[in-house]
Amino acid sequence: MSKLLRGGRLSPAREDVAKFTSSMKDDARLAKAVVDINKAHVVMLMEQKILKQSDGTKLLQALATLSTKNLDDSAEDVHMAVEEAVLKEAGEVAGGNLHIAKSRNDQVATAIRMELRNELLSLMNAVSHVQDHLVEVAEVHVNTVILEYTHLQPAQPITFAHYLMSHYSALERDLQRLQSAYTRVNFCPLGAGALATTSFPINRDRTAKLLGFNGIAENSVDAVGSRDFITETLAVLTLVAINLSRFAEDLIIWSSPDFGVVELPDEFTGTSSIMPQKKNAEVLEVIRARASHVIGDFVASATAVKGLPSTYNLDFQEITPKLWASMENVLASLNMFHKMLPKLKVTADVSGKANTSFVAATELANVLTREYDVPFRTAHKIVGAFVRSLIEAKLTLADATPVMLQKAAQGAVGMELIVKAEDLKALA
Repeated sequence: MSKLLRGGRLSPAREDVAKFTSSMKDDARLAKAVVDINKAHVVMLMEQKILKQSDGTKLLQALATLSTKNLDDSAEDVHMAVEEAVLKEAGEVAGGNLHIAKSRNDQVATAIRMELRNELLSLMNAVSHVQDHLVEVAEVHVNTVILEYTHLQPAQPITFAHYLMSHYSALERDLQRLQSAYTRVNFCPLGAGALATTSFPINRDRTAKLLGFNGIAENSVDAVGSRDFITETLAVLTLVAINLSRFAEDLIIWSSPDFGVVELPDEFTGTSSIMPQKKNAEVLEVIRARASHVIGDFVASATAVKGLPSTYNLDFQEITPKLWASMENVLASLNMFHKMLPKLKVTADVSGKANTSFVAATELANVLTREYDVPFRTAHKIVGAFVRSLIEAKLTLADATPVMLQKAAQGAVGMELIVKAEDLKALA
């Protein structure tokens, strides 16, 4: 158990309590950022003549040789683990000055932002890769006609390319939101201290520049006491996950024999332990389910911070793992789509389904309005009655005649309507 912060104000910690509050198991991904922060901080302290060159050199040497894989897992967190390792390597005099003019409060906020920048870049890259494949597959299916549905009822024919590009558009908005979130993440809290900066003459702009930030988080209370950059990112991840979930749902439904629009690649499906004919959309089902985890992480995090007093609270420690979990979920789902889309097979023959489901009915109403000067609402009523009569007679649009349409118009609105046979035939 780490004893670095004990023995002054507080008596030795209870092992069970220390284990309960420790974040070491979740801090591994922050270790490199914490080391880099300490390096930048030491450089700045030396430049500002706050730290002796000899002590600074020892600290930088210790940090350069420090292995983040061998940190003490009994420490409270990665910040104390790094400091303990440096103390051991650089000695008590030099090592004891590593923490001059900074707090874990500003350090952890900085480390999370640094790691989150990398994660956001990876995620944006993954979104772009899926978009690239959507375009590639769409180019193959510019003339592939499918039936699209509203309320899960046959609605209108569209091309498969048009359908795919709808998801491109959704992902484009997601990409824009991720880019926007990145701009707010990329400000440096380091130098804010515990909450009121420090009496040492530090140079916050210098450390921000060394760590690749666009600028500093200016208000020190806000710098250490806000996690809205996490909840904002989780909100964006929630939207990405929802969009992917809806895409997955479409493909799950459309891959069933009853719909028969697409066939999924074998390697992204599973079968039944008892029913040998089954081809289940298991990868897509998991993508659909994991969206709920992302939504849950967002809600849990927003709830955790909603009533906190200002500045730093250890409650913050509980939401950071949810951020990383959601990042991993969304990134994994994007990678699955990226690999699956090029191998997707599409059923092009929809003529039979189009006739039996009357998806050309909207266009027939348009023809009546455009070519025969029938008010659209009247045309809508006529075509509705016409479709009903065909269904009752167990016929399709392919069987329809102008006389049948005329009879429907007379019965529905009392209109004498004579339509050219070729206009009707063009819709069959």
